[in-house]
Amino acid sequence: MKRVSTTTVRLLILLAAASTALPTVAQPDDRHSPTLRTTATPRQEERSLFSALDSGLRPNVIPAGEPFSGWSLVDRMRHYNVPGVAIAVVRNGELAGSLGYGSLQAGSGDQVDGDTLFSVGSISKVVTASTTLRLVAEGRLDLDRNVDDYLTRWSLPASATVAQPRATLRMLMSHTAGFGTPGFEDYQPDDPLPTLLQVLDGQSPAKGSAVRFRNAPGWMQDYSGGGVMVEQMVLEDVTGQSLEDLAQAKVFSPLGMRRSTFESPLSATRSNVARAHNSQGEPSAAPRGWESFAEVGASGLWTSANDLGRLISGLINSYQGRSDFLPQPLATAMMTEVSPGSFGLGPKLAGTGPGRHFFHLGANESYHAFIEGYPETGDGFAILTNGANGNALVLEIRNALADALGLGAHPPVHAVELRLPPSQDFVGRYNLDANVPMDVQRAAADSFEHPAFDINIVDGALQVKLPNQDRPTTLLPLGPAHFALAGLYTFGFEFRRDADGRVRGVTVSMPEANSIRYYGRE
Repeated sequence: MKRVSTTTVRLLILLAAASTALPTVAQPDDRHSPTLRTTATPRQEERSLFSALDSGLRPNVIPAGEPFSGWSLVDRMRHYNVPGVAIAVVRNGELAGSLGYGSLQAGSGDQVDGDTLFSVGSISKVVTASTTLRLVAEGRLDLDRNVDDYLTRWSLPASATVAQPRATLRMLMSHTAGFGTPGFEDYQPDDPLPTLLQVLDGQSPAKGSAVRFRNAPGWMQDYSGGGVMVEQMVLEDVTGQSLEDLAQAKVFSPLGMRRSTFESPLSATRSNVARAHNSQGEPSAAPRGWESFAEVGASGLWTSANDLGRLISGLINSYQGRSDFLPQPLATAMMTEVSPGSFGLGPKLAGTGPGRHFFHLGANESYHAFIEGYPETGDGFAILTNGANGNALVLEIRNALADALGLGAHPPVHAVELRLPPSQDFVGRYNLDANVPMDVQRAAADSFEHPAFDINIVDGALQVKLPNQDRPTTLLPLGPAHFALAGLYTFGFEFRRDADGRVRGVTVSMPEANSIRYYGRE
């Protein structure tokens, strides 16, 4: 879409504001102060969503006794040192509008808009899955056939855990194939990039370990970017084309995603690219201004807010039978959980009724993004950021937009003041109970995979110490035996006391993804 001048945009905003409020245009007072830019003036029915960005951002958990009235996007961008944000909104299955805040690079006058390119991390997996499903629809791939039948450059590796490996595309796309390797490191501008084969075998210059089976295929959900790289290998071996060429033909072109690419490294000649920034909001990845992502199928997509809005629209309309992008049965399968996990064929799934939604978070070193779509109502949104602290920001933005939609998908959790101190018999070490069937004990994917954790009481507050933490985190009380771990996602810790009055274990749940794990006490 043609970019318009800042003067023209501000004029459009002022004209629109005469009849209804749009997000406030911030006047810059330092190099991190974001300003508003639109690439499409939102329609009347969408303006309430965008106006939620003025004061509707919030955390997942509201502490007890703390008055809370909501934050503005502009203030939270300053708080997290995130220079640029782009947001697109989908209504009734159509891209309804987009807004850009801030700049492509801190201190520059080049402003973000709905067509600005961002790295979107693991949202790449949804595009890779869409490419796969297009080939399934053509009869070139089968979701339930052993992928070894398709592979020519690589074979599924046997291991002590899996002596006779067999994995399917359905398993790879839902993270139930049993592979480890959850994610990958970014590559700096001067770093050499590995081939796909080097990635799968963990050979230099690949930065990750070899993609190998960690669990028996189909036994449990274990989030695996490595598994998606096997999926990419299947796509390329079957067609003789790169994922970039396949995605252009099967996804980007049909959906009008004109700015999107799996090019790696992204060419320095590309225009309107959001630059990488560290946690202080300072430009990073010099001299080019952005990292590379060799594992393109898992985390290498460059795209815009408008293009992600078109992707969400295409998937929703296919599910509703209003588009031939995907056959309706395949779109339904994509948005149906694959047991024993919380993923469909690509996206995560959660909620019920009109609030049922598919979603995915994307996180690379300097970029964080989020998509969410509601297949029953046709609503959705995409959020893109170019700062290392963007993870928390995108969830706060998501909360504001979800609240404005009013479908009950992400209600705030309100902590309470305990009437009595936490019970001393909560204290101890808790271990994942392997006796609970995996169809019941559904892992929270990449968000809570810990085999054990410790509970303690310090100064009257219950604390949890996770294996990957340097220091414990205070749990917020929701009831006498129910607590919340607040962060990027909300986890509920509910202590289980038996009929003899003994604490036998704790249930850790993630309402975000309908997941639950049971930990027994040592």
